Amino acid sequence: MGKVLIIGAGGVSSVVVHKCAQHPDVFEEIVLASRTKSKCDSIAAQIDRPIETAQVDADNVPELVELIKKVQPDLVLNVALPYQDLHIMDACLETGVNYLDTANYEPEDTAKFEYKWQWDYQDRFKDAGIMALLGSGFDPGVTSVFCTYIQKHHLDEVHTIDIIDVNAGDHGYPFATNFNPEINIREVTARGRYWEKGEWKETDPLSVKHAFEVPENIGTPNIYLMYHEELESLAKHIPHLKRARFWMSFGDSYLKHLEVLGNVGMTRIDEVEFNGQKIIPLQFLKALLPDPATLGPRTVGKTWIGCQVTGLKDGKEKTVTIYNTCDHQECYKEVQSQAISYTTGVPAMIGANLMISKVWSGEGVFNMEQMDPDPFMDLLNTCGLPWKVIDGPVIDLG
Repeated sequence: MGKVLIIGAGGVSSVVVHKCAQHPDVFEEIVLASRTKSKCDSIAAQIDRPIETAQVDADNVPELVELIKKVQPDLVLNVALPYQDLHIMDACLETGVNYLDTANYEPEDTAKFEYKWQWDYQDRFKDAGIMALLGSGFDPGVTSVFCTYIQKHHLDEVHTIDIIDVNAGDHGYPFATNFNPEINIREVTARGRYWEKGEWKETDPLSVKHAFEVPENIGTPNIYLMYHEELESLAKHIPHLKRARFWMSFGDSYLKHLEVLGNVGMTRIDEVEFNGQKIIPLQFLKALLPDPATLGPRTVGKTWIGCQVTGLKDGKEKTVTIYNTCDHQECYKEVQSQAISYTTGVPAMIGANLMISKVWSGEGVFNMEQMDPDPFMDLLNTCGLPWKVIDGPVIDLG
């Protein structure tokens, strides 16, 4: 049916390539490119069907344009770093090709998670007659689709949204991150932020927490109030919304390591001078930590990610919870990656599938909650991320 150009060769990319390869009726041709071609070749070697590979610097728009013109894909699927989103969007604009990513743009020198930079592309993409789909991962991505599915099928009005992300997995290291360490640590150390009654409210980092008895006997971790980018787009696109919050689980050991690293300056994102060279401490720390792509064989346990949504149904207050659980080792058996990469990579493939098959289409820049949730939800069930609905809450978050 079509050709996809995938940019990036980390853990999520590996899942995306595996899952695209499982759908040859949609992804007739797959091209994988990154700064280090050998990483692409390693991923391609795991796949039973031919995968073309290429080298490209995702910070270099002319290089990207040259590659896109050579490949002539129907879609560019961006699983590179969030810093590179705008470069790839610029290249898609110049070549007239549809675009999809899993995480919003973030300036390299500021831990600022906002959609404004990408939303500013709306008119240019619309005028070019092409589509950009933002945040087709799990959170953001599936969580937004969960909310619109509840809005479409279970509630007449959505009033509050609590997104809860629990990773009860264990990789055996004293300290490691399950996705890009630089992005992970910037996200976790940022101030908490949530939307309520038409305005944003802030909290000190990780200062608000609740114990959560996770359904299906997955554990009882602490979950912490954080800011996450889908809150911004949900607040913009969900009518009648009164409050939207995001919660993520962290173990005590992880938080203690993070506290110590922060105290000694290793999580700084500004330049410091060391032996006559300028270095960014967080980037140096990233080089010391285990590569998330290597965690698959040793990670055990499950993830639980869901949305607890309240609102009105037939004039009465109602709460609906929708969630997915994912087993790290089952993911590794299927695609040689742990569940964090899997839960991001599968939705990226699904979004690309729906765009290439023109089930989802449009001109301009779109967030996930602007699309019809039903075909996406159907593919979650058949592509490895089945979901469940509970009538009622799973936790009292106040």
